[in-house]
Amino acid sequence: MKKSVLEEGYKNLVTAKAMAELYEENFKQVSKYVHATSRGHEVIQTAIGMQLLPQDYAFPYYRDDAMLLAIGMKPYDLMLQLLAKKADPFSGGRTYYSHPSLNDIDKPKIPHQSSATGMQAIPATGVALGFHYRESLTEDQRNELESNSSSSSASDSIVVCSLGDASVTEGEIAEAMQMAALKQLPILYLVQDNGWDISANAAETRAQNAYEYAAGFHGIERISIDGTDFEESYNTLNEVIRKIRSERRPFLVHATVPLLNHHTSGVRMEFYRDDLEESRERDPYPRMRDLMQKNGFSAEELDDFDAFAKAETQKALEQATEMPDPEPADLYMHDFAPTPITEEKGERSPAGAEKVVMVDCALFAIEELMRKHPECLLYGQDVGGRLGGVFREAATLAQKFGDNRVFNTPIQEAFIVGSTVGMSAAGLKPIVEVQFADYIWPGLNQLFTEVSRSCYLSNGKWPVSMILRVPIGAYGSGGPYHSSSMESVVSNIRGLKIAYPSNGADLKGLMKAAYYDPNPVVIFEHKGLYWSKVKGTKGATSIEPSEDYVLPFGKAWVLQEIWKKEEEETLSIITYGMGVHWSMNATAELGLQDRVEIVDLRTLHPLDYETVFASVKKCGKCLVVTEEPSENSFSRALQGRIQEECFRYLDAPVMVIGSENMPAIPLNSVLEETMIPSTEKVKVKIDEVLKY
Repeated sequence: MKKSVLEEGYKNLVTAKAMAELYEENFKQVSKYVHATSRGHEVIQTAIGMQLLPQDYAFPYYRDDAMLLAIGMKPYDLMLQLLAKKADPFSGGRTYYSHPSLNDIDKPKIPHQSSATGMQAIPATGVALGFHYRESLTEDQRNELESNSSSSSASDSIVVCSLGDASVTEGEIAEAMQMAALKQLPILYLVQDNGWDISANAAETRAQNAYEYAAGFHGIERISIDGTDFEESYNTLNEVIRKIRSERRPFLVHATVPLLNHHTSGVRMEFYRDDLEESRERDPYPRMRDLMQKNGFSAEELDDFDAFAKAETQKALEQATEMPDPEPADLYMHDFAPTPITEEKGERSPAGAEKVVMVDCALFAIEELMRKHPECLLYGQDVGGRLGGVFREAATLAQKFGDNRVFNTPIQEAFIVGSTVGMSAAGLKPIVEVQFADYIWPGLNQLFTEVSRSCYLSNGKWPVSMILRVPIGAYGSGGPYHSSSMESVVSNIRGLKIAYPSNGADLKGLMKAAYYDPNPVVIFEHKGLYWSKVKGTKGATSIEPSEDYVLPFGKAWVLQEIWKKEEEETLSIITYGMGVHWSMNATAELGLQDRVEIVDLRTLHPLDYETVFASVKKCGKCLVVTEEPSENSFSRALQGRIQEECFRYLDAPVMVIGSENMPAIPLNSVLEETMIPSTEKVKVKIDEVLKY
C-alpha cells in the first residue's frame, strides 16, 4: 500500500479521534446539542471517504464524522454544526451534528437525510435509480436531459449508503435493497456493525447480521470484513467501488467495528455497556499506528501527526465557539424554494378544443410534460404498459415513452415516495403515484422525514422536486380500504404543497404548475370526479386547456359569486374537491345561486386566505364543506381560522359539514351513503345556516 495513502488515512483517523476526545474534555460546552462520534469506526469510514469522487453521492449516517473529514470537510466545518451556528455549512444551525447536506463542486454530493435510522436507504437508492435511468438513454437523449437539468452525473458515478447494522432491521431497508437488486443499481450499502442499537445489543434484536440478511436479495453481492483493519478495508472497498463503477450493480459491505464512545452525548456508555473492555481491545487506533510503523513511519512522525490533529481540533473548536448563532429571522428561510409559477397563464378554454373528463386532463398533462422534458418520469404500482393505472390515468404512456420512463414498482409505498428525494437530487423530475389514498400510510415516514424537510434542513441546497398523485375519496362502494379521505394528515406535514382540484382544467393547470415548482407537491384526485359518472359531477369535465396553461398554487376560485344584499341573508361556502359539486348542486336545487357564494380552494397549501376571508366578510355567514370526517381535521382548523379573522363580520358561527366521524367507510352502499356528505345533506345544512 502506498505510503501517501497510509499517511492520509492515519491523519484522518487521528483527527476524528482527537475531535471525540476534545468533545469529552469539553462535555458541558459541546453537549448543549446532541452529538455522536465515529470513535471505533474511524478506519472503515476513512477508507470509504478517501475513495469517493465529486460525481459520487453519499448518504452518511449520524456517526460518520470520520467519513466527512475524509471527503474534505474540516473539523471547523463539523464543529459549526456541533454548536448549531449560523455558518454551519450543512443546515445553518437547524439539525444535529454529522447530519450533512452538501452540494459542493469539489466533493461528493450529500442530499439531506434524516435521523430516522435506515430511512436514508430509500433516497440513496433513488439516486442510483436516477443514474440507472440516465444510463438507459441514448447519447442524444442524455445531452437533451443535461441541457434541461440542473444536475449531471458521470457514467461511472456511484452511490454510497452508510448504515448502522441495527438499522437493517427496518422494513424500508428491505424496500431499498429489493429495488437495488431488481434493477441492478450502482450502489454500495456500507454497514458498520458495532453490535449495539442504543442499549439493546445484537443478540436481543437481530436474527442475523446485515451480511446474512442480504443473502435474500439475489443480485446484491455481499462481503464481510474487519472494519478496524485499514488495509483490508481500503483494498476491499477499492475493488468493490471499481466493480460498481464498471459493472453497475449493487454491493453490500458488512464491516465489524467496536463502539468506543457513547451512543450519543445524551446516552452515556457507562449507563449500560458491559463489553467496554472487550471493545477497547479492538481499538483501530493502535492497530493503525502499528501498520504505519511497519510501513516505515517513525514513532516521532506519528506523534507529530497526533499533536497536529489535537492542536487543529482545539483551534477549530475555539473558532467555532466564537461564531454567531442564527438570527430569529433565519427561522423563516428555505421552507420552500422559489417557484417560477406565480400567475395563471395560457388558455384555459381554447377555441375548438374538446371537452374531456378529469382523468384525461391529467393524462394529457403528463404526456405533454414527458414529450417536452426527458427528465420527467412516472412510476408506481400498475402504471406500466400492461394496465396504465387502475384508473387508466397512465394509459398509453409506457407505450409512448418506454418502460424506462413509465414503469411499475413493487408494492412498496415507502420506496415510491422516498425515492423521489434521490431522483430529484440526481436532476430528474419524478411523478409518482400511490394507488389509493388508503395506501399512503406506509409512505408517510418518507414523506414526513425525508421529502418535506429536505429543503429546510439543507438550508435550501436540496429542495425535492416531485409530484405525488393520490386518488382519493369515496366512490361506488369502494369500502374501507379504497375510499378514505386523509388530507388532514398530509396537510399537517409542513414543507409540502397540496392541491385538491374539483375539475379537469384545474387539475391540468395545477399539474403543470407542480411540475415546474422545485418543491414537493401532493395532488389529491377524487376518484368520483375522474369520469363524471357520479350523479351531479358533470361540472368536473372541462374544455382541455392549452399545453402552456398553468394555474399557480394558492389561488382560490370564486366560482359562484354573488352581490351582497343587505335585506337578505347570504352565505359563503368554502370547499374543495367533491364538496364543490355537492355545494353547486345544492344551491341550484334550492334556487339560491344569488344568495350563496362558493369558493373552491383548489389548493390546501398554500391556501388563499385572502379570497376566503373576503368572501366570508361579504356574506356574513360561512359553511365549510368537506368529505373528510370533520373532527380534529383540516376543515375544523379552517373553520377556526375563519372565525378568528372574520369574527366582527359574522352573523352566525362558522359551521362545517363532513363525513360522519366513524373509523372507516363501510362497503355496503346504504352505509356508505349514510357516512359521507351529499347534495341533500348540504342542502339541509345551507338551510340551517341561513336561518340561524
